Amino acid sequence: MTGQTLYDKIWSAHLVKQRDDGTSLIYIDRHLIHEVTSPQAFEGLRLADRKPWRADANLAVPDHNIPTTSEERKLGLDGIKDPVSKIQVKTLGDNCRENSILELEMNDLRQGIVHVVGPEQGATLPGMTIVCGDSHTSTHGALGALAHGIGTSEVEHVLATQCLMQKKMKNMLVRIDGSLNIGVTAKDVVLAVIGKIGTAGGTGYTIEFAGSVIRELSVEGRMTVCNMAIEAGARAGLIAVDEKTLRYIEGRPFAPTGELWTEAAKAWKTLVSDEDAEFDEVVVLDGSEIEPQVTWGTSPEMVLPVSGSIPDPALESDPTKQGNIEQALDYMGLEGGTAIKDIKLDCIFIGSCTNSRIEDLREAAQIVADKKVADSVETAMVVPGSGLVKKQAEAEGLDLIFKRAGLEWREPGCSMCLAMNADQLGEGKHCASTSNRNFEGRQGFGGRTHLVSPGMAAAAAIYGRFVDVRKL
Repeated sequence: MTGQTLYDKIWSAHLVKQRDDGTSLIYIDRHLIHEVTSPQAFEGLRLADRKPWRADANLAVPDHNIPTTSEERKLGLDGIKDPVSKIQVKTLGDNCRENSILELEMNDLRQGIVHVVGPEQGATLPGMTIVCGDSHTSTHGALGALAHGIGTSEVEHVLATQCLMQKKMKNMLVRIDGSLNIGVTAKDVVLAVIGKIGTAGGTGYTIEFAGSVIRELSVEGRMTVCNMAIEAGARAGLIAVDEKTLRYIEGRPFAPTGELWTEAAKAWKTLVSDEDAEFDEVVVLDGSEIEPQVTWGTSPEMVLPVSGSIPDPALESDPTKQGNIEQALDYMGLEGGTAIKDIKLDCIFIGSCTNSRIEDLREAAQIVADKKVADSVETAMVVPGSGLVKKQAEAEGLDLIFKRAGLEWREPGCSMCLAMNADQLGEGKHCASTSNRNFEGRQGFGGRTHLVSPGMAAAAAIYGRFVDVRKL
């Protein structure tokens, strides 16, 4: 009998029922909730006269709609100017209180972006099935959990039954061998993967990331990689459990203790793909060949090394690809053949569930220390992923480094990752962003997003254009 992949193991352990048509019912261990996709789900429960089946399996955090300036945050709900956003945040609180669900409210020190808070609190544990009404739930796969986003109707279904209807995905192995050069980070790795396989390359798959580069990454770096598995078209991203995983989890509030910890850790160590496991697709990259990456277009697959130049549509023989390039360049206000280093930036955003953890902030602070933001940069902000990240960064003096350099130091939240709060990118403005999506209008109507690592964003803030962070 052929060995099992990590995905196979977790799936089998949670399979409740499988139908002949391939549809399955799987059990969900942890349900993470935020204010955007939950109101309709709770209303559906209310209309059906139902209650959550396991209230303690749920954890709620407002993050998408909340303000990130200190002045507004001090006012609580009154600090949220947009009426729809205010209603969503208020409704989340009302629903959680009514159903006895733990909510880390806006001004709770533990509050933050849901995909930062889950692992930070130990609510994300190896071997779990985890869902949230947010596509970047794939982040939690970095800890050996099967995690993915769900829709609003599915949020209601999970609340009511703690189960979910699914079809099993195929298995893809993305192996990054060798080692990374200095200045090349987890963000560059995952952008390079997407550049190779495309945004549809992982469609129908769960991706397991492996190889020496992945093993060498910190757990925080692994979260960055799994976070953007969804941008490669996959439903979920996974990384095998190792000693780094266990060290990260031990002692966190939701993590088991005592004998339970010993038993759990023993079980979690088995959460690796068997040596003879067969994958449906295998993709291999050489880590030593990966350079700092920059997206130039309106899809994460439109990405190049910082040393590259934007494609010239006139040189593209495929009419479809040519049209896609022309459309992207038109929206981005760029010309084919332009060197990546010649792209000038108006705005810098360091934050999001991709890159707002303490490791990311340290990386950025190291670059901007004793320097100043370029006069041509209109806005540069750093938004920590949670109140605990913010507290740690301030204890290390990172906030002072950012402020002295001319960057804004904000309160935790999704912020400028997406245009659902007050932090929005202006029309026609170019932004070096550590977030995960560069679609048209993602950060604001007409905004032009370039995805990069925290170090690359920090360097762009100082120079007002893209530079090779390795040379700094």
